[in-house]
Amino acid sequence: MSIIEKTDFKEALTFWPRHNEALYRRLESKHAWLEDRHQGDGAPPDALDNEMVLNIGPQHPATHGVLRCAVELDGECIEKCVLDIGYLHRGVEKLAESKTYQEFMPYTDRMDYLSPYSNNVAWCLAVEKVAGIDVPERAQWIRMMMSELARISAHLLWMGVGLMDAGAVSVFLWSFQMREDLYSIFDHVTGARLTVSHSRIGGVVSDLDDTGMDMIRDFVERFPEVHAGWVKLLNRNRIWIDRNVDIGILSKEDAIELGMTGPNLRGSGIAHDIRRFEPYLKYDEVDFTIPIREEGDALARYFVRMEEMMESIKIIRQCLDKLETLKGPIRTDNAKRAYPSKNEVYYSMEGLIHDFMYTDTGVTPPKGGATYHAIEAPKGELGFYVQSDGTGKPFRVKMNTPSFTNLQGLEHMLEGGLMGDMVILIGTVDPVLGEADK
Repeated sequence: MSIIEKTDFKEALTFWPRHNEALYRRLESKHAWLEDRHQGDGAPPDALDNEMVLNIGPQHPATHGVLRCAVELDGECIEKCVLDIGYLHRGVEKLAESKTYQEFMPYTDRMDYLSPYSNNVAWCLAVEKVAGIDVPERAQWIRMMMSELARISAHLLWMGVGLMDAGAVSVFLWSFQMREDLYSIFDHVTGARLTVSHSRIGGVVSDLDDTGMDMIRDFVERFPEVHAGWVKLLNRNRIWIDRNVDIGILSKEDAIELGMTGPNLRGSGIAHDIRRFEPYLKYDEVDFTIPIREEGDALARYFVRMEEMMESIKIIRQCLDKLETLKGPIRTDNAKRAYPSKNEVYYSMEGLIHDFMYTDTGVTPPKGGATYHAIEAPKGELGFYVQSDGTGKPFRVKMNTPSFTNLQGLEHMLEGGLMGDMVILIGTVDPVLGEADK
């Protein structure tokens, strides 16, 4: 009997009963070949024979946000899994159409809030591409260096939370010691610890001073030793290795078919990194390696992210060396394309007028212009599609977010696994529901 048949009409009109009915119907019909496992003796399957449907989340600390997993269990084995997302939906793509291009910047901070600087850069690059704005070279090096610091920060939280899910609370606290240093750097350079909004269309809001450079250089000098301590603790830790090896295996073919991206793709042997194959900013001028693993399990994805942090350190060092000698502007010198500096606003009538007009209207890309631009965010490909109608607000904005695409592979990874591995597998995908529910 359906829910609509056994409830009154008013209750049937509410969202959640119909939503749950659809969810469980999908769970029942998924992978029809599993329904035939009892054929042969003619006896119908016993629905109560060691089988149950279990809900994990959306209010569960191990799901890394408001993620709901409806699973059908046969004992401890997950036979079917359906992910239910949308609990954090804010309509951010539609909100972008009612904001100027610069006004939308703080919204990108709230997507993957573990690496907000990367989100800012991705949005700026897409708008600059459709508007034909050239960004000064110094601003590009600053953006690249700060994005790599954001990558390390995001991977440190993944490592700390993933290990805490497995019972290793000490590593969680140690990882946050280095994240606190990174937050101090962001606070000094951008004026905010988390929601930085430091990038501006046409450049960045402020330059790096000597103190900021010294803080970053001190961090990259200390980090390798701390990282080596984590490697020594974990890479030969039998409990940690056994907890991750041979679970959530994704073959190369499966990873591509399911649309995996970032470390989840490279952990399956696909050496795809947008920084190398479609370089943006100044990534074609720095030397770094793309870490890959062939095993495709949770342990492989752990190794990839650990190695990526050291590659980011290598890139940051090259950025520091370049910025020591590279001088110049940090924003394009065009009042119709970028905000004026504060000195111009405070001490120049023209600067004040330009600031007011840019806040009111902002940049206006050509009518009919459309573009897609993606970066290699910590979790994978983060891209923005922007379509212009010639006004100061985008006509259409669509987002390709790595947390959303990587969640497509989680059902495949969970099915056939054990219930006790669910927490580890959700952590190895590293989703942030702030960008999955867009």
